[in-house]
Amino acid sequence: MGFGLIGPRRERHALSLDQLESLALPVGDDGVMIGVDANSRPAVLGVNRPAPYDVTLIGGLWTAQILALRAAATGARVAVETGRTQVWAALAQAAGGGQPCITLHDVGRVPPQGASAGSPVVIVRDCGMRPPRGRVVSAPWQSVVTLLPYLSPVAPRLMRKSDLVGVQRVSPDEGEQIGRIMGLPQGEAAALTTLADGVTLWCTERDRQFVMTQPTDAETGLLGGARRMD
Repeated sequence: MGFGLIGPRRERHALSLDQLESLALPVGDDGVMIGVDANSRPAVLGVNRPAPYDVTLIGGLWTAQILALRAAATGARVAVETGRTQVWAALAQAAGGGQPCITLHDVGRVPPQGASAGSPVVIVRDCGMRPPRGRVVSAPWQSVVTLLPYLSPVAPRLMRKSDLVGVQRVSPDEGEQIGRIMGLPQGEAAALTTLADGVTLWCTERDRQFVMTQPTDAETGLLGGARRMD
C-alpha cells in the first residue's frame, strides 16, 4: 500500500504513431540573418551546407561585407578573393577579435580551405565585372558568393548556375534582362529599378523574397549605413 496520501489518478500520457506528427515544431532553416522580409519577419540564409552552394549577388560592396561579417559570426571561416584589399582590410582586422576568421587573398590566389562540417567556409569573390574562373570552387561545407556590381556579360551564366541569386537596385534595362533570366513577374522585375539601399531580392527558380538588411550599431560603426553604390 505504501505511505502517504494517494494522488490523483490520470490517464497515461501516450500517443499513437499517427499522432506523433502533430508534435512537430515549426523550426526554420539556420544560417546567416540577412534581414527582415516585407512582414518584418527574420530572413535567414543558410550558407553552411553539406552540399556545394553557389550564390551570385548583383549589388553593392556593403551588402557583401555585411554577409561576410555575419557568416563569420556564425562560426564560418570567410576567405575573400579581391583585387581591392584596401576596402576589406578594416573588416578583416575587426572581425573575430584578432582571430583570422576573415582572410584576404589576391584574385586567383585563394588556397584550399579544408572545409568540413566542424569548420565550414564561405568564399566571397569580389573580382569585378568579369571574375575569372576561381581555383577554389564550391564544395560540401564550402559556399561561394560572387559579387557583381552590375549585370556584366558573364552575369547570365553565373546566375543560371547559381543556387541563389540576390539582386539590388539596377537600371531598367538590367531589370528587364534579370526578369527574363530568373523568370520574374513583370511587376517584380520593374521593382528592381526602385529598390531602396539595403533591399535585396533573393530568388531561386521557384521562390522569391524581398529582404531589408538593417545593420547593427557595431556594423554601422564599421561599415557605415546601407548603400548600393560603392
